[in-house]
Amino acid sequence: MERATLLRSSLACNRLFSFRSSTRLGLSRSSSSSFSSSSPRNHRHNRHLIASITGRSLLRRHWILLSASSSSPSFSLRREKRFSTLSPRAVGAPTQSPSEFSEVQDEVAEKLGFEIVSEEFIGECKSKAVLFRHKKTGAEVMSVLNDDENKVFGIVFRTPPKDSTGIPHILEHSVLCGSRKYPLKEPFVELLKGSLHTFLNAFTYPDRTCYPVASTNTKDFYNLVDVYLDAVFFPKCVEDFQTFQQEGWHYELNDPSEEISYKGVVFNEMKGVYSQPDNILGRTAQQALFPDNTYGVDSGGDPKVIPKLTFEEFKEFHRKYYHPSNARIWFYGDDDPNERLRILSEYLNMFDASSAPSESKIESQKLFSEPVRIVEKYPAGEGGDLKKKHMVCLNWLLSDKPLDLETELTLGFLDHLMLGTPASPLRKILLESGLGDAIVGGGIEDELLQPQFSIGLKGVSEGDIQKVEELVMNTLKKLAEEGFDADAVEASMNTIEFSLRENNTGSFPRGLSLMLRSMGNWIYDMNPFEPLKYEKPLLALKARITKEGSKAVFSPLIEKFILNNPHCVTVEMQPDPEKASRDEAAEKEVLEKVRASMTEEDLAELARATQELRLKQETPDPPEALRAVPSLSLLDIPKEPIRVPTEMGDINGVKVLEHDLFTNDVLYTEAVFNMNSLKQELLPLVPLFCQSLLEMGTKDLTFVQLNQLIGRKTGGMSVYPLTSSVRGKEDPCSHIIVRGKAMAGRAEDLFNLVNCVLQEVQFTDQQRFKQFVSQSKARMENRLRGSGHGIAAARMDAKLNIAGWISEQMGGVSYLEFLQTLEEKADQDWEGISSSLEEIRKSLLSRSGCLINMTAEGKNLKSAEKHVSKFLDLLPASSPYEATTWNARLSPGNEAIVIPTQVNYVGKAGNLYETGYQLSGSAYVVSKHISNTWLWDRVRVSGGAYGGFCDFDTHSGIFSFLSYRDPNLLKTLDVYDGTAEFLRQLEMDDDTLTKAIIGTIGDVDSYQLPDAKGYSSLLRYLLGVTDEERQRRREEILSTSLKDFKEFAEAIESVKDRGVAVAVASPDDVDAANKERDNFFQVKKAL
Repeated sequence: MERATLLRSSLACNRLFSFRSSTRLGLSRSSSSSFSSSSPRNHRHNRHLIASITGRSLLRRHWILLSASSSSPSFSLRREKRFSTLSPRAVGAPTQSPSEFSEVQDEVAEKLGFEIVSEEFIGECKSKAVLFRHKKTGAEVMSVLNDDENKVFGIVFRTPPKDSTGIPHILEHSVLCGSRKYPLKEPFVELLKGSLHTFLNAFTYPDRTCYPVASTNTKDFYNLVDVYLDAVFFPKCVEDFQTFQQEGWHYELNDPSEEISYKGVVFNEMKGVYSQPDNILGRTAQQALFPDNTYGVDSGGDPKVIPKLTFEEFKEFHRKYYHPSNARIWFYGDDDPNERLRILSEYLNMFDASSAPSESKIESQKLFSEPVRIVEKYPAGEGGDLKKKHMVCLNWLLSDKPLDLETELTLGFLDHLMLGTPASPLRKILLESGLGDAIVGGGIEDELLQPQFSIGLKGVSEGDIQKVEELVMNTLKKLAEEGFDADAVEASMNTIEFSLRENNTGSFPRGLSLMLRSMGNWIYDMNPFEPLKYEKPLLALKARITKEGSKAVFSPLIEKFILNNPHCVTVEMQPDPEKASRDEAAEKEVLEKVRASMTEEDLAELARATQELRLKQETPDPPEALRAVPSLSLLDIPKEPIRVPTEMGDINGVKVLEHDLFTNDVLYTEAVFNMNSLKQELLPLVPLFCQSLLEMGTKDLTFVQLNQLIGRKTGGMSVYPLTSSVRGKEDPCSHIIVRGKAMAGRAEDLFNLVNCVLQEVQFTDQQRFKQFVSQSKARMENRLRGSGHGIAAARMDAKLNIAGWISEQMGGVSYLEFLQTLEEKADQDWEGISSSLEEIRKSLLSRSGCLINMTAEGKNLKSAEKHVSKFLDLLPASSPYEATTWNARLSPGNEAIVIPTQVNYVGKAGNLYETGYQLSGSAYVVSKHISNTWLWDRVRVSGGAYGGFCDFDTHSGIFSFLSYRDPNLLKTLDVYDGTAEFLRQLEMDDDTLTKAIIGTIGDVDSYQLPDAKGYSSLLRYLLGVTDEERQRRREEILSTSLKDFKEFAEAIESVKDRGVAVAVASPDDVDAANKERDNFFQVKKAL
């Protein structure tokens, strides 16, 4: 499950990328980052809302790439980083040699009950790794030692379900709701409130459950480890039926005369999942590929099946699988390896060996002798041409057993060649065919025991389904027969190799990335060291390609694993505008039968139990229970913010910011261009302009050649708009940013390519542009269903300020409406569109509106300056267009965006600065506390939503409330309106206040890699945030008192009185709300 603190992701740059993603590198604190993957087979369910990383793996997550394309809509700055006025934590020091590591002595391990199984130095991550076995229980422990201060712990259990009741997922939520040593309602939330964690979450896969934490503070790290170990081995939930009801499912009845409903956090989370066509497709394909093993059911839970789960089955699942004998435990970082074993021995020594390892073993799926075809329906809106809303995906199970590392790496390479960039042949041919709007499936998936390959299209006409299937097969046959272009192979090799060596995991801890990679082998009783070592197999693959040629390497794989493989499942998804209402009616019928079977006494008892559960949920833990959770003191907190080394210079009259940081010889750069001379009516074209720069050709290069050149010479490029309010100013900050990275020796190539993309790309390819429009429309429709909170937030912002309006034009419902009309216009007035794209370029490109930002080691910065100078010389001196003023907002009324969904996304927002509120650092503490207490308890715990949270954009003054996958609508708005009163009534002891302050500092000092550190410094410069202001805000945070909470209540009251509400919701819930409160919402149909 995911928590929603920072879920504001109109397209945040804090996303971690699998090899085919199309955005940027990460900035925010891992545990509160904000983007849910839309991968159709995103296997993970997370304890709280984080970026769903590596939903699509490559070489067991060997690399995470910055793609050579940015085709995404715009994002507004505040979605990217909640505390963007404050300091990110930095990282990046030269590595130390293995001789400097402290090591575990054999006698120490022996004394603590462990034996060493094997040990290796892993050169790729400059780490000494030791595999231990706990002698009494058989628990396996990987202890990875290096100089990384971002320490990581994880414990993983094999948890194969037998049905789709969602036991592993519900248990993953529930074990973190109190334990033997920490007997409060949710120690997890206390850790969110008051620790310096850089990662805090849990994941449920189809066959395993992971509990990872990370922190740079050693004391804090061991506190987190202890809470997690106690939670998984000694949880209260196995004795507490109410936790099972809260996190899983229960019947809810407020009054014996009313109707019964289902409630439960996981139940509502999965209703949201089953409202999204891509998710339904992915689940259908997986279950059809694996009909005979554990992957044939949904570990996350099917909402139709979840209510069949009993408390007894839930308890038995924990007893059976949550045992040291069934555990894989991971430690990583610069802490004392002896202390790791000491902590573990205290827990593991309490257990004897169990039979869990044999009972949890994952059986292989035998391969089919002939293909299978499945037709499923998905909930669709009534608008538009439903005949063009079909989806089709071909899915292969590649092998009946796990593959060896060399084959796996070669298949991953093949996958990148076929699908990894917009120029990759399978991706390009499918999208250029005009048979569909966007790719589904997305290639190799190797996170499970057996690898799969999936590819297809959505937005397909009913009559074109067979044509798509034939096109996929014919393209694969052609690739097997003809092989790949030599430049394409070189580009893929450089991209993959660059990414592996850069090891840039964004805001995701490197140690956790390695853990998940290792676990892909380890969980299946294979070598856990092997996935961490890529150098030898990569060298062998390069040598083989050089010797035999790429065709001899890749063609046999296409033939063996795909073309001649009968284990193929074709899934066709048909739109059904009645499905959502049919599902609701079926659920209602079940509940009516339940009610009819009850006596009056039963109904009275259910109403009493409902009230009792709610009372428990809404009653705070006593102070003595809260004190049980270990925490830091304010003395552990640095008094000054982390400062980024920044040298400001001038090249050819253009301001240049340089950040001298250790980057392992990689140069990161941003070229920033002011958008202030762009005409207002051209704003919605900007995201498509950005995509066109990277995905159209020049006079001399086709777009394929340009894409390959970027892949061969750099580590990737992206282009995107960035918009934010600036505190104290009327005009917004609005820029186009071109980001790129390359090895320092290739700086000249990098700047030449940035120039080529900006100045030489021609906007002449009408067919490709129409593809961009179709892809963007499909992506926006997917966001509406899966990330409705982001759509609601953008809409509220657009009603409240200019920057919000600009962002919404480039990434909200207004943008979707623009795309819908643009599809026709692209045929009727291509010349006009092409000249508008050219006008955008002329408006942007000039030295007068440019800023350069670079992050690298000092010597590499110095040597890059001559290439920057040449790049700037080639820019026009100034824009031919005058600076313009954008002054628009959406109409301020409450609004409901209606879509086919089983859950809602509910928002309310207002501008605190307009009430006269003066910003203080204490606002960060207060808003975090509201999210982690009032909203968590009322919207999530007792309301049953997947997440409820608030966000204060200190640049604009907009304070927003949002919920995620929420069964309620008006009830949630009532909770928001009660926030000021909650603050007025608040009592808080010193311990609670200290935790709130420390947790806020944890957000402020979020851990960052060098590129993100340099980028954050750039953003602060653009927004006029000085180091002096950061110091002042930090002092205000550290000196926050209860009085600040009470005073903030007065400011937040204005959101209740004068705020605007926007919900992305189901038609039935909106109708009911408008009947209960006369025409409360203006209704807009979006799908």
